Amino acid sequence: MTNTVSTARGPVARQELGTVLPHEHLFINLMRERRGDGLIADEAAVTEELSVFTGLGGTTVVDLTTAELTPGAAPDAGAAPPPPGASRDPANVLAVQRVAEATGLHVVLGTGHYRDPFLDRDWFDRHGADAVAEEIVRDLTEGFPGTGGIRAGIIGEVGCDKWYISAAEERSLRAAARAQQATGAAIHTHAARWPVGLPQLDLLTSEGADPAHIAIGHCDTVTAPGYAERIARRGAYVGVDTINTDHPREVDHRVRMVLDLVRAGYIDNILLSHDVCLLSQLRAHGGGGYGFVHTGFRERLLAAGLGAGEFDHITTANPARLLCS
Repeated sequence: MTNTVSTARGPVARQELGTVLPHEHLFINLMRERRGDGLIADEAAVTEELSVFTGLGGTTVVDLTTAELTPGAAPDAGAAPPPPGASRDPANVLAVQRVAEATGLHVVLGTGHYRDPFLDRDWFDRHGADAVAEEIVRDLTEGFPGTGGIRAGIIGEVGCDKWYISAAEERSLRAAARAQQATGAAIHTHAARWPVGLPQLDLLTSEGADPAHIAIGHCDTVTAPGYAERIARRGAYVGVDTINTDHPREVDHRVRMVLDLVRAGYIDNILLSHDVCLLSQLRAHGGGGYGFVHTGFRERLLAAGLGAGEFDHITTANPARLLCS
């Protein structure tokens, strides 16, 4: 068991992680799919938005933003773009470090490769899973190139665009599993809308990855009956991590999912987060920002019967166990 995790400001002891948002993005470029509001690149604005979380007692944010998600999203406009196949944009990493220092937050940085259609297919065609894994291991053990040794603390977010695993996505996931075996780092996946998290688990575990070190993201966007419980039953974490709207129907759905998992005995397998990735999700643009989980959503959970201690367990003990065990 490891007792520390690497962050943008250096290693942090497990007991110092405190309250954690385990699936977020600070700077991100989703304009390939969301041209209207898919770019977050204002360092001052991000710093101000995160101050809401720290004001609520928040301590740690996991930033799962790989290089494919950051072209043009680093405040250092003069920086050269990352080379093909890079797992993280150095300018983005340094911007995250500045935000972490300004807010006092521990920010855990992800490494690896995102999903189609963002993946560089030509690069993946020319690199095997072992070569991809070597670069992920380097980020976790030596640091991101061009950042002065700032290390990744988690692998992710890596995953799938649709209901199947494409060839490039398969190579990316195999590399993630092999990097986990070499380092012990946790893996956090993208598995939205379809129950593709189950074949992701099959693939990752076939490569020797430990389900206790795997979080399947966006389970709250999948409507397949019993999906979340099947993931938890296999020992992986269930990401209820797109809590970025206060629409009653959406909130009720997520509240029921959390309570159903708790009642089924899987309180230790739940992760709660916002997945802030659009301008419209920031408080300045009318969204809930990085504070909704610990305000409106917490209130709804407690009103529905979850205990305050149970909520604290989900938002402190669970992500710390994922990151440091």
